[in-house]
Amino acid sequence: MNAVKKWVLAIRAQFFTGIAMPIMFGATLAYYETGTFYWGLFLITLFGGICAHAGANLANDYFDHKTTDDDVNANFTPFSGGSRVIQNRILSARAVLNASLLCYALALAAGIYLTTRTPGYWVLILATAGFLGGFFYTAGRFAFSYNGLGEISILINFGILPTLGAYFVQTGHFSWSALWSSFPIGFLNTAILYINEYPDYEADKSVKKNHLVVALGKKKATTGYYFLIFGSYAGVLLPVIFGYLTPYALLTFLSLPVALKTAKTFSQNYEKIRELIPAQAGTIQVHTLVGLLMSIGCITGALLKG
Repeated sequence: MNAVKKWVLAIRAQFFTGIAMPIMFGATLAYYETGTFYWGLFLITLFGGICAHAGANLANDYFDHKTTDDDVNANFTPFSGGSRVIQNRILSARAVLNASLLCYALALAAGIYLTTRTPGYWVLILATAGFLGGFFYTAGRFAFSYNGLGEISILINFGILPTLGAYFVQTGHFSWSALWSSFPIGFLNTAILYINEYPDYEADKSVKKNHLVVALGKKKATTGYYFLIFGSYAGVLLPVIFGYLTPYALLTFLSLPVALKTAKTFSQNYEKIRELIPAQAGTIQVHTLVGLLMSIGCITGALLKG
């Protein structure tokens, strides 16, 4: 395996839609509300977000190796259990940690530049909050994922913060519309984490990684998955009803059949491993579709406003 393939595998680049969707939506929401779109600022925001996401993925792999969580995980899937680059001796743990810090340094550079182009220090404040949430998701004695705060951390760091940040970069201010409309994509990013906690259940429990699936048990925790998947659609509908979001965002409901199919697969296979993989893939698909359709709705609304 050449160096490029090693690092693409390590950073889990195929999952960068997790950060790309909220950034895209925040920027297109700003376009809907203001009629302007700054491509350069958007691309730098996206670059910084992807670097931060890569840094978080690498840090997660490093610290889950230090606690032996990923090492003892025999039920890993293409979507859960880490990248396995440390466990398969493709890269050293030290190299993974150093790469994480490098990615965060690149994200910081993007944040500093965006701060020079926007009012105040809000971009750096949001970036710092994102770093703390991503790095300390698994790092340290009080790591969020080990102390029952993993799900809320993902909602904030892959829903609320990137949506608000992308919106702020485009407009120079915050808005209630950006906040309330950030929840659907945040819910679905959390749902991706949540369903991945099922195959990881035994390994996570053995190292006291006390996320909700471990705390509640697999059967009781299923309610949380359904809430996240279908709550995302309520999270689109309610801002539309209260005037925070364009009615064209209701295009999101075109993805509902995929969500229903995915939820059915989950309900039938949450106790299994291999059979659950299509539901893991389906959850990512729902997240991507919802993010794209919400963004398309905002662009459509902006264009039709003239």
